[in-house]
Amino acid sequence: MENPGSSIISALGAGSGVNFAQLASDLSDASFAFQRTNLQSRNETLQARISAAALLRSSVNDLASALGDRIRNGDLSPRASIGNPAVASVSTPAGSNPSGTYALEVTQLARSQTLVSQSYASAGDLVGEGNLRFRFGTVAGATFTEDTAQAALDIAVDASDTLATLAGKIRSASGGRLDAYVASGTGGAQLVIKGAEGAANGFVLEPTSAAANPASTPGDLTYLAWSPASDAGELRQTSQDALYSLDTVQRSSASNTVTGLPDGMTLNLKATNTGSPTTISFTNDSGAITGVMNDFVAALNDIVRLLGETAAAQGGTLGNDPGARELKRDLARLTSEAVMPNAGVGEPRTLADLGLSLNRDGTFRLDTARLDTTLSDSPEATAAMFTTGVFGVFATFDKLARANSRITDPGSLGGSLKRYEAQIERNDVRLERIAVQQENLRERLTRNLIRAEQNIAVSQSTLSFLEQQVELFANQR
Repeated sequence: MENPGSSIISALGAGSGVNFAQLASDLSDASFAFQRTNLQSRNETLQARISAAALLRSSVNDLASALGDRIRNGDLSPRASIGNPAVASVSTPAGSNPSGTYALEVTQLARSQTLVSQSYASAGDLVGEGNLRFRFGTVAGATFTEDTAQAALDIAVDASDTLATLAGKIRSASGGRLDAYVASGTGGAQLVIKGAEGAANGFVLEPTSAAANPASTPGDLTYLAWSPASDAGELRQTSQDALYSLDTVQRSSASNTVTGLPDGMTLNLKATNTGSPTTISFTNDSGAITGVMNDFVAALNDIVRLLGETAAAQGGTLGNDPGARELKRDLARLTSEAVMPNAGVGEPRTLADLGLSLNRDGTFRLDTARLDTTLSDSPEATAAMFTTGVFGVFATFDKLARANSRITDPGSLGGSLKRYEAQIERNDVRLERIAVQQENLRERLTRNLIRAEQNIAVSQSTLSFLEQQVELFANQR
């Protein structure tokens, strides 16, 4: 905003001819130019350091994250195989380290109850108004034992409901416990209802008709009633549990998908093999381990090169940064870190045992001969190093990444970032103070120079008057 004094000077139309408003601005700017330029230069340097430290920290954290994802995705876990894949398929959780062998014998598969109603003329026939109740439990012969832990299912049936719309209501209202559809065959249209797998998931149908005189005929809801005691051929399959043995231990499961097994195994049972047990075993994928070690070494060398550029003693943005120095030391110690501190005698303990070697220039290389020897001599112990547990390759590098990111440690990259950001904040506060001081000086100089301009104008007017008087006096003589 233009100082009002400048317009006053212009209005006077006199004075020294000097633009005192601009002079005041230039003088105030020059008075603080050195401090302002110095602080701005410091901020530029600090911003460069922040960018370099953040890039280094991000590179280390990204490698830790990628390594964890690689392990969790399961391509490094021992692979499960089964002697007779027609009996079952086997899977294990990503990042687990299963071992050993298991004998599996399946004597019975889990199945669901299947009920086929009496016939209707078509899927569009009305079923009758009322309430259709399902109770769940075990069907054995002519008896039904309710499972009180399962809530009964009540379905309101409208007068306009057909066999087809009732099937849709059963599906939507059961929350997955029941499936229903209309089958149209040579005997007419029939409602097919299937329950969930497992012996306790059988069911009975108990309709309540809204008719004044219910009749068990098509068009009245009671026509759909069913219980094992009244079965007239509607029951086509009884629900049952899967029966199997693992290492001769008898077990049962309400589903053919079996969980809660040793090593986190999941079995998907497909067929029975009574009297002919099949073997489940696990093999380590040495090729996947070699692949991840090659990728790990390449990623480490990318970090080493970046560190060499940014933390060079001469000209490096982080040449004297304590966080960068600490990262260098951590990387140099990496090959000797005890990845598996509880390893047995002769088992791999360090990353060096996995072939990670340090060159004289600080870069890494993979000693494939040593890695192959470790894989050959201790395949299970080697596989155990590639899990997401408290020990292992991932845990070791993740610990390194977290330590270098910790903002509470002034000797880490995180601590350096916090320190540089705090310095920029302090410099910004000083720049704001300088701006205020500069503006105050400009206003003060403007006021003083305006007064000086006014005094000069008065002096010039007085001088002009005196010159006129002298000239008049001289002419009178």
